[in-house]
Amino acid sequence: MRRILKGLAGLTITLGMLVLVIYLATGPQLPAVTSASANWLGPGPLPVGQNEFIFVDETRPTDDNRGNPGSPNRTFPTTVWYPENTGGSHPLIIHSHGIMSSRTEMTYMLENLASHGYIIAATDYPLTKGGTPGGANAIDVVNQPADVSFLIDSVIALEGNEKPFEGLIDINRIGLTGLSLGGLTTTLTTYHPRWRDPRIKAAVSIAGPSAVFTEYFYTTSDIPFLMIAGTSDALIDHKYNAAIIPERIENGMLITIEGGSHLGFIGLSDPLFRFMNNPDNIGCQAILAVLDQNPDDMFLALGTEAEGVVANPEAPDVCQKMPALEASHPGQQQLITQIAVLSFFESVFAKPEDERATARDQLQTSLAFDFEKVSFTD
Repeated sequence: MRRILKGLAGLTITLGMLVLVIYLATGPQLPAVTSASANWLGPGPLPVGQNEFIFVDETRPTDDNRGNPGSPNRTFPTTVWYPENTGGSHPLIIHSHGIMSSRTEMTYMLENLASHGYIIAATDYPLTKGGTPGGANAIDVVNQPADVSFLIDSVIALEGNEKPFEGLIDINRIGLTGLSLGGLTTTLTTYHPRWRDPRIKAAVSIAGPSAVFTEYFYTTSDIPFLMIAGTSDALIDHKYNAAIIPERIENGMLITIEGGSHLGFIGLSDPLFRFMNNPDNIGCQAILAVLDQNPDDMFLALGTEAEGVVANPEAPDVCQKMPALEASHPGQQQLITQIAVLSFFESVFAKPEDERATARDQLQTSLAFDFEKVSFTD
């Protein structure tokens, strides 16, 4: 028996080492160590803390959902990441997750921002998160801009023993990020004529739907806006949702990742989906199962033609183009996203002008120079 156990232990160690070797050998290709992008890859100089909160908006209800009862309020389990032992004023970033997802979907990006001095808050939305009773319901996105505004108020109001970070939030440096349906939430909170929050000073949509928004829709604000998207995204077509951003938004920019997939932006996709042709083949099965209405009907609930919301009959429906195109390495997709988001916000929020200029150069020039799969358009 001892010989058998020793043999099994040896086999386990061997398999473990083999898995480690394969993991390291198939990792994402990094930029050259002498490149500008390499300087943006590591964590920032500040240690990162994390606290959990439950914020409750008693003024607005949660609707019934496919036979499941609603609630008289809207409840938000929220994670706040922050730089430790650092006073002064901090920018605040609110992140919105995609449908059937959670606030931890892009922790790699959010923790990195916090290590550079940002206060970050992300919540699980009541009816679009994964595990929603009755299934995630995309139509509730109409309520999420007000949710974002409530989260901004709630984090700013933290004080005393409840406030985990030192220093203050700079109300003139508030930004948004969002993935997929969260990217749509970001766009609505930034530009919608009735729902927008005027405190937003910079915004990033990552693979967010935008085909229904005309140029007029974006005229309510002139803040810097960045779209990040991949050309192999099977859920949100790049041509009709991302490529149009620079021409429709006066201060809009686009980072395109050649071969980038939709699920490739999510942290767990690497290494979980590293060896798949395209993880969106799985994602589409899950998403289509909860879209019980025509997606165009949902998008048209966002506003009227007079507000700049118009369906484009040529735009493909969600997951219409299947099977998905071959995807690039999800790990590299995340490295690119992490650098792009940080350099974008630093180009807007960094206080010294020379630091803003360096960040702009990183975003607009160095990222595409150091990663062959990246292009920048403004």
